[in-house]
Amino acid sequence: MNAPSALPPQLPLLAGAPLDAPLAWRAGVPISRRQYLADVDALARRLPDGDAVLAVCNDRYRFALSLGAAMQRGQFNLMPPNHTPDMVERLLGLFPRTHGLLEAGAGPHALPSLCFDDVAPGRADTVTDTPCFAPDTVVAQVLTSGSTGQPTRHAKRWDLLVENLRAEAARIAHHLGRASLAGVSLLGTVPPHHMYGFESTVLLAMLGGASFAAEKPLLPADIAEGLAQLPRPRVLVTTPFHLKTLLDAGVALPPLDLVLSATAPLSPQMAARAEAAWQAPLIEIYGCTEAGQVATRRTTDGAEWLAYDGVRLAGDGADSIVSGGHVPEPTRLADVLEVLSPTRFRLLGRSNDLINVAGKRSSLSHLNFQLNSIDGVRDGAFWLPPADTVEGIARPVAFVVTDTLTREALLAALRLRLDPVLLPRRIVLLPSLPRDATGKLPAQRLAALAAEQLQP
Repeated sequence: MNAPSALPPQLPLLAGAPLDAPLAWRAGVPISRRQYLADVDALARRLPDGDAVLAVCNDRYRFALSLGAAMQRGQFNLMPPNHTPDMVERLLGLFPRTHGLLEAGAGPHALPSLCFDDVAPGRADTVTDTPCFAPDTVVAQVLTSGSTGQPTRHAKRWDLLVENLRAEAARIAHHLGRASLAGVSLLGTVPPHHMYGFESTVLLAMLGGASFAAEKPLLPADIAEGLAQLPRPRVLVTTPFHLKTLLDAGVALPPLDLVLSATAPLSPQMAARAEAAWQAPLIEIYGCTEAGQVATRRTTDGAEWLAYDGVRLAGDGADSIVSGGHVPEPTRLADVLEVLSPTRFRLLGRSNDLINVAGKRSSLSHLNFQLNSIDGVRDGAFWLPPADTVEGIARPVAFVVTDTLTREALLAALRLRLDPVLLPRRIVLLPSLPRDATGKLPAQRLAALAAEQLQP
């Protein structure tokens, strides 16, 4: 008779630092990992029965509480791109047994909800160890906006998240010149319910030994103040859009030890500008919702990305595949890559980003890079409308935010950078672009902006 196979080991909720080390900071006051576990237990006792939890909050510590409490109750967190009433209604269609965890003033939602403020803090002196969970526990459903408007769900298992975060923590510790992330402080300008913010602030602290600021500052002065309240070494976790806004504001930041950027490729010029301003290395993270984080690069060192340990690249161009490490099955990437080796690649653009204007091939990301490199452009994006009914050719349109440049000056600057056929047929000046909380400009928002601004 065969002996029963051993069960896979369970994985802890917290790792990388002792329980009395800080997990979070609020207004410069530390919250220990032990206190976090006590608060998780107190919240879990108040959660209603159900399948899913939707945490409607910007506070990073409260989001981490929602994650832990849901896991303790055998539930999972929903992580949609936004918390609009329409999105909540769609989520209820996918997950009927969902309840909400709301911050005060979050507004009415069409789901049964509990307010974070209604749950008393737990007693830290009762906590002796960290809870553990089965490797195949689904802890989150990440929702992306589908082309049909119906969210596409991506289940995130605990073992794969743990393995991914171990790789990220090791890579970031290497860039910091440290053996681990214990004692490292993170401040994020990205929301905790988006995949990048979830991984590189919340989970990087929970599993990597770092700690995070509970606040999510966006104004340059608030970012500077938030950083000043954290002990060194300090890491700023941000996006290209937030980075540009912060640099353009000219606000002096407290000393930084590392800057992380993701959600869109950063130009070498912007990376060099950030490193010169803050005397800290800038590291970009490459990943996607389907595969998680895959690679990093120091942008000022060159265009090549280095995959995380255990992760491998295959194929090339629009048929590039990632596998190994925390990626359980070979996954095709939505980007066009130049695969140089199983561990190194260059990013050429997104598969759905390539355009052809009168036989001239380019990409929207290239056009946007050139536009945003012009001095005086605070923000800008190209859009390619349907083909012209007379010429049968689609002609680009540029939406630009600037305080100083005219349309004529913008066009003159673009003539120095772009092939004549790629120059915008129209330049629309706007006070701002409808970016989301991570600084992205989703295609649906850009199309809606075009429909509003380009009325015949």
